[in-house]
Amino acid sequence: MSQPADHTVHANHSPLRSALQGVREAIPLLGGYIPVALSFGLVATQAGFTTWEAAAISALIYAGASQFLFVGMIAAGAPLWLVVAMTLLINVRHVVYGPNLAALLPSSRHWPWLMHGLTDQVFALALTRLPQLPEVKRFSWFVGASLLAWAVWIIGTVIGATGGEAVTARWPLLGEIMPFALPALFLTMVAPRFTDKRWAAAMLCTILAALGLNLAGWSNVAIPLAAACGALCFYTVTFQPRRSRP
Repeated sequence: MSQPADHTVHANHSPLRSALQGVREAIPLLGGYIPVALSFGLVATQAGFTTWEAAAISALIYAGASQFLFVGMIAAGAPLWLVVAMTLLINVRHVVYGPNLAALLPSSRHWPWLMHGLTDQVFALALTRLPQLPEVKRFSWFVGASLLAWAVWIIGTVIGATGGEAVTARWPLLGEIMPFALPALFLTMVAPRFTDKRWAAAMLCTILAALGLNLAGWSNVAIPLAAACGALCFYTVTFQPRRSRP
């Protein structure tokens, strides 16, 4: 009975229309992206990077926490191998992201390139929306959503690098609150997943590990190690489904 509907979806599918749908549905993410991108552009220029170097970091690394760490460690004179190692450690959370999205995505040789656009917020949005879309629309939808987020992140970095200092000088409070916009957005988007026991356990493990490491004075490695603990918890902890009583 589902075959005629599937054929209708395939016949009416427009990749451009699906990509534009992804763009529209990713627009709410920009409320978190823009403040943090502005903040990063400002921090990068204060650390001695040029506007175009800051934009290149945002385009190539494209990971908020990793970029702030990268700029800070380079400015402090840390060896390059340590900077690269710490950047990779912070992004270990993608060990959880990738397998969870893989089951929802159609096969394509372009995925290795498009996974560069996988951020915390894009992951949370995709995890919610992809199951609701026909499989034929998912690839184009992801392209639209991820490209919008990536482009705005770069543009926000350039604006922050060129004019961020003037803005924060006029409104100092903005400089204090902007870095928290992206984590707050991510938390609101993944909150519905807390109803899943496995996800809730992994998130709780991550939060407790981050707090414990920070209190122990290991704040520099708290994020990557906490992410590793969360990933380990997600893949090792299982919950048996409740058996209904006869």
